[in-house]
Amino acid sequence: MINKIVLIVLVMVSSVFAEKINIAVAANVSYAINDLISEFNKTNPDTKVQITLGSSGKLTAQIKNGAPYNIFMAANMKYPEALYNDNIAITKPIIYAQGSLAILSTKKLDFKKGINLAVDTKVDKIAIANPKTAPYGKASVEAFKNANIYKEIEKKLVYAESISQTVTYAITATDMGFIAKSSLYSPKMSMYKKGINWTDVDPKLYTPINQGIVILKNAKDNKEVKAFYDFILSEKAKKIFNEFGYLVP
Repeated sequence: MINKIVLIVLVMVSSVFAEKINIAVAANVSYAINDLISEFNKTNPDTKVQITLGSSGKLTAQIKNGAPYNIFMAANMKYPEALYNDNIAITKPIIYAQGSLAILSTKKLDFKKGINLAVDTKVDKIAIANPKTAPYGKASVEAFKNANIYKEIEKKLVYAESISQTVTYAITATDMGFIAKSSLYSPKMSMYKKGINWTDVDPKLYTPINQGIVILKNAKDNKEVKAFYDFILSEKAKKIFNEFGYLVP
């Protein structure tokens, strides 16, 4: 009986002292983040990782306005670099993964055409992430322009707030969407097959999407935050990123 009481007390004490860290995560990482946290918690079981997902631009605005995030995992390097230059981030931005673009559609289309499929007469609406706030949206526009089709398809574009919303639009509301390839590696997306429902966007058409991570100033000397940061840059994390369609440095 005494042993049971001691065990209960220990559990209560450990839960009270469990450290919670807050991570701001670009929406495209939403498909990989649960696997990353599960792997991290194998060696850090007492650290509770709380995630806030959103576009990199909006998360950056929240951070500048005092949002209590400890780490920022952005969809490109622009936003963490700005935070570092403003002394809001205390670590220099480091690339944790490289994202890539894919075209997704539930309609019967000729994916052999690649990006030129966007000009097809069967395609009236094309979902992309907002290029003003989402790096994948910016990369999509860059690809259109480099393929010399932007003016022709500009009126077809439907803008989503984030890359995850772009996936939803591509499946439910538009004829196709330019999405983060990583999203196709979610178990929920396993029904969509390459060449039938999706294809890669030629990486020569857009600048590589270097995704950057920083520790924010409110997490200075926080050991749990540093442990998660180090994990994201570890070989174990790189393996998970690879499994979700990312390239890693």
